Amino acid sequence: MATDVGRAPDDAHTGERSAPVAKRLLGRSGRRMGWGLADQAVSSLTNFAMSIYVARTLGAAQFGAFSLAYVTYSFALNASRGLATDPLLVRFSGTDASSWRRAVRKCTGTAADVGLATGAIALAVAFLLSGTSRLAFVALGLTLPGLLLQDSWRYSFFAQGRGNQAFLNDLVWAAALVPALLAVRITRHETVFWFVLAWGASAAVAALAGPLQARLLPRLSGAHDWLSTNYDLGLRYLGENTSNSGAAQLRTYAVSGIVGLAAVGYVQAATMLMGPFMVVFMGIGAVTVPEASRVLRHSARHLQLFCLLVGGGLALADLAWGAALLVLLPRGLGHWTLGSMWRPTYALILTCTLSMVGPCITAGATAGLHALGMAKRSLRAMILASAAFLVGSVAGAFAGGALGAMRGTAIATAFGALIWWWQLRAGLRESGLVAASGRSWLGRAQPRHGKPAPARGPSRGLRETPAPNSSSRDLADNDLGQWLGQ
Repeated sequence: MATDVGRAPDDAHTGERSAPVAKRLLGRSGRRMGWGLADQAVSSLTNFAMSIYVARTLGAAQFGAFSLAYVTYSFALNASRGLATDPLLVRFSGTDASSWRRAVRKCTGTAADVGLATGAIALAVAFLLSGTSRLAFVALGLTLPGLLLQDSWRYSFFAQGRGNQAFLNDLVWAAALVPALLAVRITRHETVFWFVLAWGASAAVAALAGPLQARLLPRLSGAHDWLSTNYDLGLRYLGENTSNSGAAQLRTYAVSGIVGLAAVGYVQAATMLMGPFMVVFMGIGAVTVPEASRVLRHSARHLQLFCLLVGGGLALADLAWGAALLVLLPRGLGHWTLGSMWRPTYALILTCTLSMVGPCITAGATAGLHALGMAKRSLRAMILASAAFLVGSVAGAFAGGALGAMRGTAIATAFGALIWWWQLRAGLRESGLVAASGRSWLGRAQPRHGKPAPARGPSRGLRETPAPNSSSRDLADNDLGQWLGQ
């Protein structure tokens, strides 16, 4: 709150006034995060259950082909988010309804166009492949438009603070998936093609529900206007998101070529078992960046602490769940979830848990950089971290197969976390929120020259008023982990 120049506020009175404000902010943030967690619980647990079913039904090799199709979907999804929903959340979080509606028409139209383009590419790639991989890519190409459109509705609702509508849309997807899988089982078409088709077609049902919820239709012709207006953010977020997804995709292809499809299936199964933790990880990720923007707008000196709490809390949750898996899997849970695949997968659990510590710690820094609107720094951090991820995991696969790939991933993600936090530290200094001496890293952050530093962020676009700087990018996108939650 601004005060008159030269006027010293009464600390006691200020404290009395700030206490109810803090309580209101905490209550509102808690409600928004609650809807984020509820939405992610539906998405992640649905995907978790389907992953178990597919793994048990198809076996390691076909599940590996399924995983190849999924990481390709993740690449397309992150490209769509970078071009469509990331700029939406940066510039239209909390805007008036008319501005939001105009933006969402173009945003969702852009996502649908990206789905059509990437779907056509997936179909073209399918004809260069053979066997189960070809079938998986054909089904993926047919369903990508619906998959990407559904995701754009989800984040459009989060941008307006309507997490309940995002939750409802994912609930529609889950409800449609159940009869689709039953139809596959009853007709005995239990192949990778039909599983991918059932999953994608169910997403299309939810995508069709989006216009009914929002009471507006996507404008496919609005993609050009959206991209040209938001090119400054869209291109950087596209590079940021696809560098990470591309590294994960190349890692999966490399492990498949070096060790075989079965190894890809074991790695994916180990990541899949992190499902309950991923509910928390991805659910928090859906709302943490907008919350960081609100923290920055309300009290800039609390941004650092917020980022530390996000990263540290997620890391502790990851370690706790990993320890539970190490205890429970040999006591019957492993065979119940994965059947004969559980023993090779169990050997990867500890390393898989450690490989997620880095992304958890990175989550806080990602939230801070995106809240500051520093797309250049976040892009730089993502490119360096993704390169380390690819090199570490592929080198590990050469040295020690599937387990070596996971060990290389763990080392690389820890290095990536250091890069992200270094960039956040530099970004805070650049913004003026932290003094150049850096003494206030864990304490009170004092702006330079004794003046409040304005929140940094882009001002281009359709937005009529300054927007909170946020991004829809799920924190620390581990694309193998994304199957457990979009």
